[in-house]
Amino acid sequence: MRRREFIALLGSSVAGWPLAARAQRPSIPVIGFLDATTAIETVYRVSAFRDGLKEAGFIDGHNVAIEFRWAENKFDRLPALAADLAQRQVAVIIGPNTAMRAVRTATSTIPIVFVSGGDPIESGVTNLSRPGGNIFGVSFASTALEPKRLGLLHELVPPPSTIVWLRDPRDPGFEGREKRCRPPHANSGVNF
Repeated sequence: MRRREFIALLGSSVAGWPLAARAQRPSIPVIGFLDATTAIETVYRVSAFRDGLKEAGFIDGHNVAIEFRWAENKFDRLPALAADLAQRQVAVIIGPNTAMRAVRTATSTIPIVFVSGGDPIESGVTNLSRPGGNIFGVSFASTALEPKRLGLLHELVPPPSTIVWLRDPRDPGFEGREKRCRPPHANSGVNF
């Protein structure tokens, strides 16, 4: 009788090994991706992002997971989406500059990586040469240089000229930019 009990016990424990092994398997890191626009508008960025991850050895669904959040061009949704990612305790939150202000408010511990055509200072980076904190990234342009760019454009275009600068007023970083972006020759034929 003891022999049968021993075999039954051994058999049940062997059957449970795959479950125990799966339970001890480390979970894969989760990357939060937050964008103020829509999934359709970011297809090229998401594709490039996945390609970059793949080149680094990370494959979505295999050894990393990506949680996507889009505000659908409703900037007021960004804080809730950022808070959701922070609550999920993702390993890192990635996105463009427009979304990072909301992420900065949602977490001070999760690393935040931005890629931007705007001003990283407006997203919470305190020092461009030594960002510090949990925010870092790449900026392709800075609003601090916009007045210089407009001044150069004015020099290239024969006067009188009108330069139209299109900005999205719903962009959280929009406020005050039009005042800072007056070119040095604002009174010499450039109309805003």
